[in-house]
Amino acid sequence: MCGFVGFADSRPDVDQVSIIREMMDTIVHRGPDSGGIYSDEEVTLGFRRLKIIDMSEEASQPMYNEDKSCVLVFNGEIYNYQELREELLLKGHTFVSHTDSEVIIHAYEEYGVQLLQKLRGMFAFAIWDTNKETMFLARDFFGIKPLYYTQNTSDQSFLFGSEIKAFLKQPAFNKQMNKDALKPYLTFQYSVMDETFFKGVYKLKPGHYMIYDKGTLEIKPYWDASFAEEQNSLAYYVDEIKSTMKESVDYHQISDVKVGSFLSGGIDSSYITALLKPNKTFSVGFQDYEGNFNETNLAKELSDILDIENHKKLVTADECFDLLPTIQYHMDEPQSNPSSVPLYFLAELASKHVTVVLSGEGADEIFGGYDWYDTTPAMKKYKRLPFAVRRPLSLLGSKLPKNRITSFVVKGGQRVEERFIGQAHVFDEADALAVLKDDFKKGPSVHDITKSVYEHVRGKDDITKMQYVDLKLWLPGDILLKADKMSLAHSIELRVPFLDKMVMDLAVKLPAELRVHPSNTKHALRVAAKEVLPDEWANRPKVGFPVPIRHWLRQEKYYTLVKEMFVSDRAKLFFHTDELLKYLDAHYSGKQNYARYIWTVYVFLIWHKTFFEQA
Repeated sequence: MCGFVGFADSRPDVDQVSIIREMMDTIVHRGPDSGGIYSDEEVTLGFRRLKIIDMSEEASQPMYNEDKSCVLVFNGEIYNYQELREELLLKGHTFVSHTDSEVIIHAYEEYGVQLLQKLRGMFAFAIWDTNKETMFLARDFFGIKPLYYTQNTSDQSFLFGSEIKAFLKQPAFNKQMNKDALKPYLTFQYSVMDETFFKGVYKLKPGHYMIYDKGTLEIKPYWDASFAEEQNSLAYYVDEIKSTMKESVDYHQISDVKVGSFLSGGIDSSYITALLKPNKTFSVGFQDYEGNFNETNLAKELSDILDIENHKKLVTADECFDLLPTIQYHMDEPQSNPSSVPLYFLAELASKHVTVVLSGEGADEIFGGYDWYDTTPAMKKYKRLPFAVRRPLSLLGSKLPKNRITSFVVKGGQRVEERFIGQAHVFDEADALAVLKDDFKKGPSVHDITKSVYEHVRGKDDITKMQYVDLKLWLPGDILLKADKMSLAHSIELRVPFLDKMVMDLAVKLPAELRVHPSNTKHALRVAAKEVLPDEWANRPKVGFPVPIRHWLRQEKYYTLVKEMFVSDRAKLFFHTDELLKYLDAHYSGKQNYARYIWTVYVFLIWHKTFFEQA
């Protein structure tokens, strides 16, 4: 729920309240129900509220403790707040509301930073402690809720908030594009570094907290996923998954407003829906496409089986291209995952009926669901050869022209640390360097980014290593960011029951073969889901949220639209446009499938136009 912005140690000779109001206006979509401001000589806080729990005015933010020495702004939900509230009441704390926000402020009084170990939920918050004159900021375990900060200001003030676009309304903020972000973006399809596409603006990492004290920042981790297999039977883990997931869904449906669920044809959202049994489900597909690009019929069929009302929308190509600037505006940074587009329309559809939706994000990362985690039968046979044989063949293959055979040989002789960067891999690094102008080639390499992540799982099996990389990079940088931004673009709250602390505590114990089994991925989860789902849904292969961009870009209308962008003066600032046109023409003619290359560049250019030419 909600969103917040704030700044500390700003110039005393400016109207702080007027500035914070303008910053709040940029995130009104996150909280259209009400707004609140706190301001003193050192700190100014702004909050926009989306009412979810406790509709009363007493639940409004900024939220205070009893003597108003601590002030809170908070985005998210604490699902175990009722238990914590009872615990704090017994310790003598008094409450004026029945909201989870007030639990956080009293828990901070009682436990300090250790309160983070007690929370179960999704959150980003800031607490201004007037006695200590420090700001305490924290982000949830998985990075479900965003939290940005910067000191790139003309007066050395400290800015923080739920969305970067709010910073643009602070006169002291120095708006500059971060040139180093473009190169890795072309490969990863999202902003993968801690520093964002705005110079000097950073994301607080998931599972971290920060203390701001008179211009200095101290950032520390408080949680990390720690895989430690425990050998138990499949039956044991199936029972554990069933009970833990049922509890998580029960917690995630706590609300004083209507709750629904997103539903595709896959197991993740289907399992959540079957456990939740909402009144309404929501699905989206693409007009003129069936099968992989339209699973709405499957969603309708399951809804009928479960006796749930299903609402669906079929999106056109025109709608997607027309609203892409709006989508990128809400994303804050360029993000070329094509599924962001249908998710925007899905959230819009749901917002007409409910304020909260449950969704299936996170199941693949924690239970082992992606095809990348498995090995093809052909590769399994090839890997019977000793690594000492495969390695030199891989090095040789890397020097030969790229094709299906050389790619197979190269991959077969690489360690997982060399070949896996996460679920998204768009431009090969060499291709990215070839299209970029010199000023944008200096960003970190793929290896620079993934090396420190892999160091945390040194000695683990390959499946665990890949899951950990996705948990640290792909999940917060792509999946959860678009879930947050696209849902709140339409003022609805998206909740993810798979990404629950207790579910994760169970998932890290699963042996690798119960995650990725010879017969399927997410093996233990699929078996558990069969208790509430038909076998057809529990066994359905991973599809994702495919978008027919490769087909659209072979239509003259959209080819022409993209070509105009690729030959623009804007594109020439960043790219060798003749190289871009080679990709575009080869795709248009049907000779190659360069849809993802083209889309990733096009999205960046749309983003740049939105924030640096029209803002």
